Amino acid sequence: MSQPDPGPRPNPRKIREGLVVSSKMDKTVVVAVTDRVRHRRYGKTLQRTRKLYAHDESNDAKLGDRVRVMETRPLSKLKRWRVTDVLERAR
Repeated sequence: MSQPDPGPRPNPRKIREGLVVSSKMDKTVVVAVTDRVRHRRYGKTLQRTRKLYAHDESNDAKLGDRVRVMETRPLSKLKRWRVTDVLERAR
């Protein structure tokens, strides 16, 4: 027996934009995502950078490209994201 289609997701998948800092692996890129947050006490704006491992099926993204990634199910030990589109090519 197959499950009925649940329709749209109850919670939308997270979407982030970042720069490709490594594309040496096959079908995988490392994307640096920078978040700007305000310090709780002092109010100063800080930049926090996270490295996300993202699945790139067509090996399309190259070093320095600006990409959009979307949350997905675990694909490997570290990969939890996939590249949806390349926003800007590296010059």
